[in-house]
Amino acid sequence: MAGHFDRPIEHLLRRAGFGASPSELEYYGQMSITQAIDILVDYERVEDDVDEKIFKPGYVGITARGPFMPWANITDARQRWLFRMVHSARPLQEKMTLFWHNHFATGYTKVNGTLLGAAEGTQAMAGKASENPARVRGQIEMLRENALGNFRDILLNIAKDTAMLVWLDGRTNTRAKPQENFAREIMELFTMGVGHYTEADVYAGARVFTGWNLIRLGLATDPGAHYEFVYNAAQHDTAAKTFSFPIYANGSNTIAARSAANGMQDGIDFIDALAGNANTARYLAAKLYRFFVSEFRDPDPAFVDRIAAVYLQNRYDMRAVLREVLLSTQFWDPGSIFARYAWPVEFVVRALKDIGWVGFSVNDALGPLSNMGQTLYDPPDVSGWDTGRAWFSTGAMLARMNFASALAGNQKFNLAREAKASADSPDGLLTYFLDALQTTPLSASVLTDLGAYLRATGAWTGSDAQLQAKSAGLVHLIAGLPEYQFV
Repeated sequence: MAGHFDRPIEHLLRRAGFGASPSELEYYGQMSITQAIDILVDYERVEDDVDEKIFKPGYVGITARGPFMPWANITDARQRWLFRMVHSARPLQEKMTLFWHNHFATGYTKVNGTLLGAAEGTQAMAGKASENPARVRGQIEMLRENALGNFRDILLNIAKDTAMLVWLDGRTNTRAKPQENFAREIMELFTMGVGHYTEADVYAGARVFTGWNLIRLGLATDPGAHYEFVYNAAQHDTAAKTFSFPIYANGSNTIAARSAANGMQDGIDFIDALAGNANTARYLAAKLYRFFVSEFRDPDPAFVDRIAAVYLQNRYDMRAVLREVLLSTQFWDPGSIFARYAWPVEFVVRALKDIGWVGFSVNDALGPLSNMGQTLYDPPDVSGWDTGRAWFSTGAMLARMNFASALAGNQKFNLAREAKASADSPDGLLTYFLDALQTTPLSASVLTDLGAYLRATGAWTGSDAQLQAKSAGLVHLIAGLPEYQFV
């Protein structure tokens, strides 16, 4: 359980990570805020050995059904990602991977249903090149490797990504029949945003990417069979493409006619133009505000201006951008504390860090996460998940409360042991757990109700049996409160 540490550090770790375990609070609590941000942002200085801890004692469990193959089995992939969120020493890398997963929303169900075999669908989404026979790097692994990389490079990788080429039907984009889905979404959802492109731009963008396709390597029986990006020159539209916004630094808005052999450069020029567009800078800045600063108010224009400028001045380097976000006055404004609704996966991982994980398997969180409205690797559509208040249907909130109950019951012995020194009275126990499970301020009536729960069964003795029952019940009640559903 977490004790009382520096509250600014806790705010930082809820936003730049998924909350903090006691050991993380102790580690980061010894640092200044600036030092902590440096460690979080410059995460390559920290070894990424979290996968080696899977199945080791002392870490949250994983349930394997036969060989554990997260590059070939989507359930294993989901478990591994949750494990990484709980235990990675690079929390901001995992947090940004989740941010990009929603930004470039791609659903496993369609990808897997279109490709040949579950293993290939999982490879395309979650493959780790060092592990699987095909040496495939899936979309999420690409996003993880580029979590704070160059946004232009991420865009180019996404345009060539197997899962994205299936998800937005890019592999059906031919010279004779341009497919517009990816061209539309790369402008509307991935870069400039609504209102900054025309329907003619969508058609021109589709023609830019004609010939960007997939090739399947290996027979179905080959464990190394997989899809790879291929540029098919014969399917590329070689004519000039004109847009309503500048493509080149000289202000030209036309990609000149090119030979088919050189036609892939059309797409690269288009991506370069989108990455460098001032509307892209502002669109990303506003989205980062809602994800890292607050959902309770519109993005601060001063923040958007500053972050957009940093993005452009640093040639789309997301590391410079995130450092500025986390150091901003808006991030540290008291009104930004607990000013964002926790996504289901954020709620689950934070609860594991706050409450404990001994003897618990992340596999047992997958069903509850689905009931809360979030299945990793499977956002509902290209727009990603409906966030904010939309997470909180009656059924989804009940699923959160049920998860809190199951986890607290699972951890009751550990909870009682760790709270024992504070259990001389019901008030002492309540203070301990409210300190450990930080929430937005609780009303007097909620505090009275929690205290009444502790006193409901007669005299307080602090016995082990009483402490086990009351600790688990109280933690369930706190983690199930509306006030705990914020980060």
